Amino acid sequence: MKVIITGANGQLGTSLQEHVPGDVEVVALGSDEFDITSDRKIEEIFKTHKPDVVINTAAYTSVDKAEVEEERAREVNALAVKKLAAACRDNNVFLVHISTDYVFDGLASLPYKEADPINPINIYGKTKAEGEQAIIRSGAKYAIIRTSWVFSEFGTNFLKTMMRFGETKDRLNIVSDQMGAPTYAGDIADVIYTILQKQDTIDHEIFHFTGDQITSWADYAKFIFKTAFEADKIPRRVFVKGISADEYPTAAKRPKNSVMDCKKIKDLCDINASDWQSAVKKIITEKY
Repeated sequence: MKVIITGANGQLGTSLQEHVPGDVEVVALGSDEFDITSDRKIEEIFKTHKPDVVINTAAYTSVDKAEVEEERAREVNALAVKKLAAACRDNNVFLVHISTDYVFDGLASLPYKEADPINPINIYGKTKAEGEQAIIRSGAKYAIIRTSWVFSEFGTNFLKTMMRFGETKDRLNIVSDQMGAPTYAGDIADVIYTILQKQDTIDHEIFHFTGDQITSWADYAKFIFKTAFEADKIPRRVFVKGISADEYPTAAKRPKNSVMDCKKIKDLCDINASDWQSAVKKIITEKY
C-alpha cells in the first residue's frame, strides 16, 4: 500500500513517519514539496507517485491569526481540501483527513457525537468545517478524523510550551473553564494505520478520536508540571491558577466544551481512546 502524507513536517505528519507499519510504503511530503493549494502540483504528485491512500495532515492551524487571514485559512483548510478530494475521487484513492473539535460551538452539555450538528464559532473552525463538507460532497472514499488538543515530541504544542515555561516560571495563570481531552499524535498515527487496514468496509466515515480523560487547560498544565517536577526535569514546582477565558481574551473564541464521544471508532475499529497521561509521562521522561 502506497501512502502519501501531506504536511509531513508537522507534529502529526512526523508521528506518522515514526509509526509506519511494515506493509505500508510512505511518501512524506512537506508543504515545500506538495503545495495542496496548487492544481498543477496535485496533478503532478498523483501522476508521479500513484498513491493508494492520501493522509492529509496539512492545514492552516493558527487559530487566532486566522481571524485576520481568513482568505489564507480558507484556501488551505477548505478550497485545497476540495481539490485534493476531487483528485482522490478521480484516481480511486482513499482519503484520510484530519479535522478538529473546533467544528463545534462548545455549548453542548454532553460529549459531541459524529452526527451532531456542527456550528463553528471562529474562522479556523469554520474553514475546517468547510473542508469536511467538501470531502463529503466530493464522491471520494474517505475517513475524516476529528481530534483535539494534539501534542507530541515534535512541532509546537501545549506540552512543549509548558515545559519551556517550567524552566523559568514558578506561577502561571491558565484558562480553567474550557474542557477537552489532550490527544497524543503517536496514537492518532496508529489509529490512521489501523483504519487503512479496514478501508474496504470504512469508506465514507467521520470518526472522533481523542484522549481518554477529560480535563481543562489549567488541570492539563498542572499534570505536566507535577510530572516534570517529580521526574526532576524542571527546577521547581509551578503553581497554576485557573482563570476564566474572559480573563484571557484571544482574537478567536474557543469552544467551552471540546469533549467528543469516541464510541463509534471503538465499536467499528476496536480502537481505544488515547492514554494521554501515559504519553505525557513518556515524553517528559525520555525527551527532556
